[in-house]
Amino acid sequence: MASAWQRLGFCVCLLKRQLRGGPDVLSWGRRVVPGCTRGIYSATGQWTREYTLQTRKDVEKWWHPQIKDQASRTPEADRSKPKFYVLSMFPYPSGKLHMGHVRVYTISDAIARFQRMRGMQVINPMGWDAFGLPAENAAIERQLHPESWTQSNIQHMRKQLDRLGLCFSWDREITTCLPDYYKWTQYLFIKLYDAGLAYQKEAMQDGLADLPEWYGIKGMQAHWIGDCVGCHLDFTLKVDGKVTGEKLSAYTATPEAIYGASHVAVTPSHSLLHGHSCLKEALRGALVPGRDCRAPVTAVSLLTQREVPVVILAKADFEGSLDSKIGIPSTSSEDTVVAQSLGLPYRSVIETAPDGTERLSGSAEFTGMNRQEAFLALTQKARRMRVGGEVTSDKLKDWLISRQRYWGTPIPMVHCPACGPVPVPLEDLPVTLPSITAFTGKGGSPLAAASEWVNCPCPRCKGAAKRETDTMDTFVDSAWYYFRYTDPHNPHRPFGAAPANYWMPVDLYIGGKEHAVMHLFYARFFSHFCHDQKMVTHREPFHKLLAQGLIKGQTFRLPSGQYLQREEVDLTGPVPVHAETREELEVTWEKMSKSKHNGVDPEEVLEQYGIDTVRLYLLFAAPPEKDILWDVKTDALPGVLRWQQRLWSLVTRFIEARASGEVPRPQRLSSEEKAEARKLREYKNSVISQVTAHFTEDFSLNSAISHLMGLSSALLQASRGVVLHSPEFEDALGALLVMAAPMAPHITSELWAGLALVPRKLCSHHAWDAGVLLQPWPTVDPQSLQQPDVVQMAVLINNKACGQVPVPQQVARDQDKVHELVLQSELGARHLQGRSIKKAFLSPRTALINFLVQE
Repeated sequence: MASAWQRLGFCVCLLKRQLRGGPDVLSWGRRVVPGCTRGIYSATGQWTREYTLQTRKDVEKWWHPQIKDQASRTPEADRSKPKFYVLSMFPYPSGKLHMGHVRVYTISDAIARFQRMRGMQVINPMGWDAFGLPAENAAIERQLHPESWTQSNIQHMRKQLDRLGLCFSWDREITTCLPDYYKWTQYLFIKLYDAGLAYQKEAMQDGLADLPEWYGIKGMQAHWIGDCVGCHLDFTLKVDGKVTGEKLSAYTATPEAIYGASHVAVTPSHSLLHGHSCLKEALRGALVPGRDCRAPVTAVSLLTQREVPVVILAKADFEGSLDSKIGIPSTSSEDTVVAQSLGLPYRSVIETAPDGTERLSGSAEFTGMNRQEAFLALTQKARRMRVGGEVTSDKLKDWLISRQRYWGTPIPMVHCPACGPVPVPLEDLPVTLPSITAFTGKGGSPLAAASEWVNCPCPRCKGAAKRETDTMDTFVDSAWYYFRYTDPHNPHRPFGAAPANYWMPVDLYIGGKEHAVMHLFYARFFSHFCHDQKMVTHREPFHKLLAQGLIKGQTFRLPSGQYLQREEVDLTGPVPVHAETREELEVTWEKMSKSKHNGVDPEEVLEQYGIDTVRLYLLFAAPPEKDILWDVKTDALPGVLRWQQRLWSLVTRFIEARASGEVPRPQRLSSEEKAEARKLREYKNSVISQVTAHFTEDFSLNSAISHLMGLSSALLQASRGVVLHSPEFEDALGALLVMAAPMAPHITSELWAGLALVPRKLCSHHAWDAGVLLQPWPTVDPQSLQQPDVVQMAVLINNKACGQVPVPQQVARDQDKVHELVLQSELGARHLQGRSIKKAFLSPRTALINFLVQE
């Protein structure tokens, strides 16, 4: 009689032959098994018992193209089903991925695969933030056109991403430097211009009110925005008593005292003194550098109709980010000095009562109100009249979007001597970049030299005019790209309302914390604008933000500050020293950088360890929001290598048991084995619950892997009878592989194919004829959903387990009551009586309480 391994190998060979067009059934023992649609890859056609380096290479070589092909076949969205839009911040195509890229895209890939397995309609799009200064600098250094350099880099980085086996929605790929994308960036710019927002401030008075608590990002944005204590109010401007049609918006921290204004102050850098303003000559003529100057210009408040002079201040800027503010001597000693030095009339409009209450006087209908009441009433009136009044911060300033560079989105404006600035008609978009071959990086915008492109007729009067020669900052391109992903091939508008309303908001946005302020602020600005324009129903673009930490490498630095390469360092002694000079080195962990010689090439790492190992390491080494100190000698890398080997051993043991010739019969289980199987089922349910929570709530995939490792260990300890005869073991093993699949798709695909070969399955709810990534996500058994009356609460003291205490289910989430019950228990009396408890931490989900006590 042939051995079990000979029979198993023979069946595998038959399966491979069947995949090449052989018979439709396989003979296994005395039973006929329907032909499977997947096979086990192996050079010999036999299941390999050990998961060696060569096995890993063979597995990934076989499964990589199949997984990639499977991910590319995304069905048309069924909008009756729930959706999940996961988005990782798109990269600048520098030409080479770094480990930070690998980490963020591994996280998004794992979550996208998980959500697909849950039955969600998922998009995980990818594109290229392709405009920007580095491409232009590269063109200068290498005598290449920015476009050819950028496109070459995109092709190379796309291959690198494919090498990682990521399931991006490549059918939605966008590239911001292509006219079919930046046409719509220009379209949105003109819409902003038409709405009066292209050169005006958008008051984010409630911009943080709707913002979710994004792992501390809300605090970062709040700090950047500043305290919202004042507002802007609008004025019309006159020159020598004549209305000019120009408007000015100026800030005050005390709008309630507006009737006491003495002047409106602007800085010498204000846009009225520059550009195409009709007031430019009058203001510049009054400017005396180093002195406060009264200009022949007056400002009429659109709220009060009172007229005050415009003053050009000597100082270059105000506090915060202001370039204009209302001078009110009643509330500012600085404004008092300016008014007195220039002989400007003013009056006090705030009176203090004997009880200390400050009230308004000489302020029209606001007279008699206290200052807080007047502030609210006056700003409300200004908003109602649409002349300002949005409560905001003095830190906010105009978003300067123009750059004197070639490689960017052309600003679709034409400057006409007769008409002033005129937007390009929408039907004439895109305004494409002209072909320029010579770049110096010096002087003004390279576009100014393209005379045939610059000189054009005015869209309004058809007279001679000139195009704007500055290009847009790349922040504009990335401020709306998440919308374009929802409808990337629409030739008629930036995006259709139906797909945008279905997919938006982004359910999970993943990227670095360094982009958490400015980029998110601009993205939210555009989303709010699109909402106001009735282009989309959702106002906020992102539901949740996951700001992942950095990957840091070890650096070695001389006292002079020079960074050394690792081969220049002697690590044999008690402290690292320079191999040549023997100088002691400063050793730190810093963000990976070429200049610091602490970077890691992703391609070399993948070649050495394999895709799944690198993925698991990046997910397991730290929670996603924490930094990873890249050191493959730490516990994380050996831990995930051992885990893959344990998974392989588990499946091998199961295949071996089922190929032994003994028919699995659950009724043969002894009472002890039945109890063991029940515990496995309970443990499986617990792990499913916890792993699912990590994927959906805190995204701590490191903890999810830890739970799966625990389930692996429990299955390895199962007795032979349970492995052979227990449906619970088979079900738990299948669930384990399905839950691991989003994080390690190659090895789990191979292991699942191995399970699919096993005859006489005891579990019918798994789709054994489909791959592991096509399986539905496991759910907790219905009978396990009933909460027990009593929870066994694990008790730790200074992080060391001491036992368990039964706690009623209804109080298991109340820390104070659990704390009291533990102290009253026999365990508490034995371990905690008489000891000083500094703090206690309760984890209701894991039924654990940890006491920190004074030793």
